[in-house]
Amino acid sequence: MFTGLIQALGTLQPIGQDQFQISCVLGDVDLILQDLAIGDSVAVDGVCLTVVEIRDKGFIATASPETLNRTKLGQSLEGYFNLETSLRAGSKLGGHFVTGHVDGVGCLQSVVPTATSWEMRFSAPVSVATIWDRQIAPYIVPKGSIAVNGISLTISDCDVEGRWFEVAVIPHSYQETNLRYLQPGSWVNIEADILGKYVGKFLQSYLKGNLNPLESYNNIPAISTLEEITPEFLAEHGFS
Repeated sequence: MFTGLIQALGTLQPIGQDQFQISCVLGDVDLILQDLAIGDSVAVDGVCLTVVEIRDKGFIATASPETLNRTKLGQSLEGYFNLETSLRAGSKLGGHFVTGHVDGVGCLQSVVPTATSWEMRFSAPVSVATIWDRQIAPYIVPKGSIAVNGISLTISDCDVEGRWFEVAVIPHSYQETNLRYLQPGSWVNIEADILGKYVGKFLQSYLKGNLNPLESYNNIPAISTLEEITPEFLAEHGFS
């Protein structure tokens, strides 16, 4: 689990077909390397990879075929990659819950600098048969969270179908991540908000008749209508 707050930038060099050497080159490199151990998880441009060997100023990680097919690691290794170590118990959660399980590859469409931020628009394939439409589009909502190259961002605008979205990037995020190196046409890893995925799965099962959210659970009595969920009902059963 990660937060989407980038700690350093690195470069990638392929070693064989499924391994990469990641070198930490910019930012707070010590945050990545100081306690790094074999078996640890590191988000590399939002992709959760497992450390299999420690190297000087970096590490080696292995990527599965699914990872290579689903992310830009299987397409382009040029430029800098955002790095973040996994969330520790008791640490601050300044971004949002990022799993490191990328849903698909998007594309930077435009960058517009303003007085206080950079407005960036991202798009992705629009065919109904693509991974994007099945896995990401339903969770693209205004003011919702999304991870782009592992960066926790808030959606400022999007279309109804979820085929494109915009984010307003503050100067700190722009300068400390690889967003500043992107050009229109650059590929990016996209991960939709995990909370939205679980809600979507719950509602999908309910609409298919496989789940009844009104049944009793954990000693909380069943309800017949949603109108019965009142502040008094919630308080009585521990949701104060």
